[in-house]
Formats: sequence, C-alpha cells, structure tokens
Amino acid sequence: MRQGEQMTDFLVKLFVKDYEQTENLQVRTRYGLLSGMVGICCNVILFLAKLLTGVMINSISVMADAFNNLSDAASSIISFVGVKMSEKPADEEHPFGHGRIEYISAFIVAFLVIQVGFSLFKSSLGKLFHPEELSFSLLSIGILGLTVAVKLWMCLFNRKLGKRIQSSVMLATAADSLGDTGATAATIFSIVVYGIWHVNIDGLVGIAVSILVMIAGINIAKDTLAPLIGEAIDPEIYRKITEFVEQYDGIIGSHDLIVHNYGPGRSMASIHAEVPSNVEIGKSHAVVDQIERDAQKKLGLFLVIHMDPVDADNPMTARLKKMAEGIISGLDERLSLHDFRIVDAESQINIIFDLVVPREYTKSKQDELKQKIYQKIREQDSRYFCVITTECSFQQEKPGK
Repeated sequence: MRQGEQMTDFLVKLFVKDYEQTENLQVRTRYGLLSGMVGICCNVILFLAKLLTGVMINSISVMADAFNNLSDAASSIISFVGVKMSEKPADEEHPFGHGRIEYISAFIVAFLVIQVGFSLFKSSLGKLFHPEELSFSLLSIGILGLTVAVKLWMCLFNRKLGKRIQSSVMLATAADSLGDTGATAATIFSIVVYGIWHVNIDGLVGIAVSILVMIAGINIAKDTLAPLIGEAIDPEIYRKITEFVEQYDGIIGSHDLIVHNYGPGRSMASIHAEVPSNVEIGKSHAVVDQIERDAQKKLGLFLVIHMDPVDADNPMTARLKKMAEGIISGLDERLSLHDFRIVDAESQINIIFDLVVPREYTKSKQDELKQKIYQKIREQDSRYFCVITTECSFQQEKPGK
C-alpha cells in the first residue's frame, strides 16, 4: 500500500508541473492527462495479459475480463481527448469555455462500459448453457493475481488524484477499477474451483463479471450526468463562498447563493450581499466590485453580487429579527430567514422577511408553516403583521432529525 502511494506521488511530481496548485485550471488538466495516460498504458497491458491467459486455459470469464480492460483503455483514450478539448479557452460561441466536454466524454465512457458489459453477459449466458473444458494453470493464476494488484493500485491512484483536485470523473474511474478488481478476483475463484473440484462455474462467474461491469457503467453515467443536469451546491463550497464574501467590511451577511458548473474548476455564481442601508450606495458598490474581482483571482470564480440594503442600526429591527429567528428555529432547525425588515405604521407593524425551507415542504405545508409563524409572532404583540415569502436553498440539504 505504501509503495503504491509512493509510486503515485512519484508520477505526480514527475509529470504534473506545479502539482500543489490544484485550483489552477492548467494544473487540473495536467492531472487529467496523467490519469488518462496511466489508464491507457495499464489497461492495454492488462488486456493483453488476460487475453493470452484466457486463450491458454479456454476461459470465457477471463477473456470477458480482458475485453473489459480493453474497453477501459478506450475509455481512458476518450477521457484523455475530453480533457484536452475541455482545456480550450472561451470563444464567441462558448463564452464560459469548453469545460463540460469533460463530463460529456465521461458519459460516452459510461455508455461504452455498459455496452461491453451487456455483450459479455450474452457471451457468458451462452457459455452457461454450453460449457467448455477449462485448463488449470498456476501461471494463469499468477498472471491474474498480478492484474488484481495493478487494478487495485489504479483504484487508489485515481481516488487520490480525484480527491486532490475534486474530480468526480477520476473518482468514478477509481470506482470502476475497484469493480474490475472484484471481477478478476471472482474469475480467479472460478479457475481455482475447477482446478480443485473440477466444477465448471465459468459461465456463472462470467455473468457476475458482466453485471458488475454494467453496474459500474451505470454509476459512472449517474456521476457524470449530475453536473450536466445541475446539482445542489456542496455545503463545503457554499460555506467557502459565503465566508469569502462576508469577510469584507461593509458586508453584513449573504444569501441566495447560486452556482453554475461549466466544467471542473470553471464555475459562475450569483449571491445576494446584505449592506448597511445608511452607507452611501457608491461605497457599498465599490466593496461589491472589489469582492467580484477578488473572487475571480483567488477562487477562480466568476461572481455576480446583488446588493440588499439592510437597516442594521435600528434596535427595534434587530430585536424583532432575533424574535423571529427564535420562533422559526423552534419549529424546524433547518429553517432560516433573510431580507428581514419592518415598516412601523404605529397601529400596525409589518414584519417582512424571506423564509428558506427544505425542499420536502409542499405548498400546503409551507402555507401551514407561515400560519404558525404568524400566530406565534402575533402572540408577542397584536400589532405585528407578517409578510412572509418562502423559498428553497440551492445548497445540498442535510437530513432532518
């Protein structure tokens, strides 16, 4: 295990210039190219080794596993080309760049994996009903054992790189390699069973291998489709961006963060920043402009900020906001509010705010919730009148307790 990590670190330091600067798009591309080249080389070698072994012992499950590795090599080629194409800069027709090509290439890979798995399933089914003699060979066991070690290293290699640059494609490749490891181990098991008890389970194992391959393909497709369709914001990314914005003087708070993914390391976001209403609008605008420029430099994020003036120095506003926050947290700790303001008309005090609710809340449940909040606030003072607008966050939600 330690030697595998040392090999991974050696390859990264050798082929990835400035490997520690993982936020840099060019560095991310170098990681992707390294992963693709390693995948191509290892899978071609494994294909040849397994195919030769399968022919030697007349095993459909071994040959099925070999062609699975060939499809993995083709997948690595497509991923390699996809990474190179996604590196192209923005142009008139694609102002946000070509980063999503990487996701599209990964989806093509997933389709190929599923297709290979289905072909192997049909071949193995035929072998199940019309079994052929197998040949037991210690050499074949040794070769397959070596391929298990290589695939396990590829899994750890891609997982480490994927976590380092937060690449869902590499993490999916790691999962695929882990599935291949289990499939080859199952193949070794079928050969050993035949060698000891002369029971031919080659067709059954071939079917099991093909199912594992198809499941791996489906999982890769799900992982790559998600960012293309649009995902909820990861809580860590949500926290990172909001803390970045709120660290500036003149920013009281933030809400309504939306992040659009245009490929790994290529994102555009919009956010509402709360600014003091008693500060000159030009000064607040200058702060917002500075945040947008810094976000581009430090986070690699194209950020658009909408200013929301907030009456921060009014003691009555602060007191009523604290009261409202206490009421809603008592109803459901997942609830939050923003854009809080009041209109004091003496005989009636309008309390106006936006309420963020979990997506599981139906329209009727939202209406019921607003009525409960209204009643609890009215219990404090009959002059209070609520105007509540409900909305859902774009952040990934934690399960309710």
